[in-house]
Amino acid sequence: MNFDIDTFLTTSPELLAFGEPTHLEPAFAWTRNELFAELVRRGYRSIALETDRVAALAVNDYVQRGTGSLDTVVDEGFSHGFGGLAANRQLVAWMREYNEGRNAAEQLSFHGFDISAETMSAYSPRCYLEYARDYLGLDLDLAGLLGADERWHRTEAVMDPQESIGATEAAGALRVHADDMLTELYLRAPELMEKTSRAEWFRAETHLTAGLGLLRYHTLAARRVDQAARWTRMCAARDALMAQNLLDIRRFEADRGPTLVFAQNAHLQRNPSHMTMGPMELDWHSAGAVVHSLVGTDYALILGSLGRDETFDLLEPGPDTYEGFLQTRIPDRGLITPSEIPTARIRDDHTVAHGYFPLDRASIDGADAILHIHDGAGYRGPGEGDPRPWVPANPA
Repeated sequence: MNFDIDTFLTTSPELLAFGEPTHLEPAFAWTRNELFAELVRRGYRSIALETDRVAALAVNDYVQRGTGSLDTVVDEGFSHGFGGLAANRQLVAWMREYNEGRNAAEQLSFHGFDISAETMSAYSPRCYLEYARDYLGLDLDLAGLLGADERWHRTEAVMDPQESIGATEAAGALRVHADDMLTELYLRAPELMEKTSRAEWFRAETHLTAGLGLLRYHTLAARRVDQAARWTRMCAARDALMAQNLLDIRRFEADRGPTLVFAQNAHLQRNPSHMTMGPMELDWHSAGAVVHSLVGTDYALILGSLGRDETFDLLEPGPDTYEGFLQTRIPDRGLITPSEIPTARIRDDHTVAHGYFPLDRASIDGADAILHIHDGAGYRGPGEGDPRPWVPANPA
């Protein structure tokens, strides 16, 4: 990385968030890998990515104990297709190599903090509720209430409230059972941890809260209200659940060191998030805004900014845009303070269609720093044929 991190990290916040303006530009993930390697030298022991929290448990099993294979965990342990990114594969491989031979306190851990849902679909809570039931040793038949998984998975169940299963009597009964199991999990925590382990108890809680989160999300999908209000609430709920996951991750990691968080800027920014979805204008509080309101200075934020990216038709920005100013004035500096950026207009080239959200004034004002990559094509990571494409200095 082309900056001295000491200029920014005068302290070690419990949660250091690093955002990317689009999932389409790999340069941010490669930069994240270098940042994490440096942070490990400074006592960070965990990383949390915008990927399904339960699926990520398999990645952590591999990272800490070598369970399974690298091919399997990157294929099954990432949601949203993120397992196909070379930078993610190399991150997992390096974490496994780092942990080899180290005691549990020194090992790195991998977390996901997203929910089990895509933009247009949300999964069945079956496997999460059944896992918690079995851990608790309860004689509870959930199959009849759950029905076929397709009833939950299909796109119409989220897109059309009339097709949603979330408002059915069965879904309501499942939420009662899930809530009762969560109470059971806590009231029996001492005996359960003694019988299994603290890690296994947290694993059961992770499954159960994921199942409850999905039930809540499906309930919101079933609301027959104005579509803008419906989608706003669903977006807000996803970020609220992501925030809860981050707080739960910190609860588990509290005695081991701080956590690096990596996700789309819109999930990490402190100011309200905004998205245009067809004719609808949606505004809600991001996961970062929620977490910051609860933990204060223990949450620090670096937003990612992107200049030119010809591969994804993100054309070079004009000099009067935020990204254009960063690109033309300070291309040789990777880390600046938000106060150095003057007022400028937002890029107006329909880049949101690429999943790219340009920075606006409010986002910049709410950040602790901006990391600008002025040419994404200039830093995409090593070639695919390199067997060791990312090998940072050993942060022993």
